[in-house]
Amino acid sequence: MFEFLQRQSRHLYPGYFAMVMATGALSLSLWYLGLPLAAELLLYFNIFIFALLIVLNGLRLILNTGDFFRDLNDNGKGPGFFTLIAASGVLGSQFAVIKNMAGTAFVFWLVASIIWLILMYTFFTLIIIKKSKPMIDESINGGWLLVVVSTQSLAVLGTLVADSTDFSEVMIFIALILFLLGCALYLNIIAFIFYRLMFLKIEAMSLTPPYWISMGALAITTLAGSVLVLNGTGIAAELEIFIKGFTLFFWPLGTWWIPLLITLGIWRHIINHYPLSYTPDMWGMAFPIAMYTVGTVNLSMALDLDFLMIIPKITIFAAVIVWLLILTGLIIHHGKRLKR
Repeated sequence: MFEFLQRQSRHLYPGYFAMVMATGALSLSLWYLGLPLAAELLLYFNIFIFALLIVLNGLRLILNTGDFFRDLNDNGKGPGFFTLIAASGVLGSQFAVIKNMAGTAFVFWLVASIIWLILMYTFFTLIIIKKSKPMIDESINGGWLLVVVSTQSLAVLGTLVADSTDFSEVMIFIALILFLLGCALYLNIIAFIFYRLMFLKIEAMSLTPPYWISMGALAITTLAGSVLVLNGTGIAAELEIFIKGFTLFFWPLGTWWIPLLITLGIWRHIINHYPLSYTPDMWGMAFPIAMYTVGTVNLSMALDLDFLMIIPKITIFAAVIVWLLILTGLIIHHGKRLKR
């Protein structure tokens, strides 16, 4: 039994919590668009997936400690660990918005914040002090922007639960700081990703689904800023005009990415005939589409621009279809593995 569990957990994808992120974002999209039953069902499904992944990652940490820390110290795989923080933030937001369980949501925020502090400085320290570092085309990809996504997920959840605490002013301040930090991190990291895409040779096999996080990070940044406008008090209220402008600054950039990412997907799979089969990193593509829907709904409310609602009413169909296709791929993939 020990050897079986060790073997099964050895190669667990560090970024598998992106499945929780994608499911949570889709659930919130459905909630805001007036489909509460579907949103609630996805919440329960997400709780199950989150608990299962916590157990599997715990087993991997215990039974395959060396592999776990090697992945953490890997430029390509390391950022995947930030999906745990983002997943906690998104799931906590589901509890806050859909179930109105602010106490539970606050626990998610508190635990995720502690993990964020530990993981943020552990990962960057390990990467910085490395003696042998890979070339930029071998190390950086869209997955690095999970650092931004995890930061903004805490900003969103912190804002949503602030009023339920006895220190709401502090919570709003922390959320605002995290929002601005996430913005700064995005601008820093995307410069290197854009450089790689524009000036270094890109193979079809290297253009993996996590590049969609380039858009997803902007989508959750839009959500974080919009939620601060809608729920912010104190300093956030005083800076409302600034937050609105800064939020709107990021939304069109996220919108700009969508046609480009679709075109690159066509180039990868149709023109270059790269096989389209299920891989765990595909959840990094499902999350941005759903989060873009949530972010645009909240931006419409924050800026009082009703005409923007036409966009999420269209993108929700894409979000649902992509999520269902990837889930089907997961079921088929693991079904084949069990038959072996």
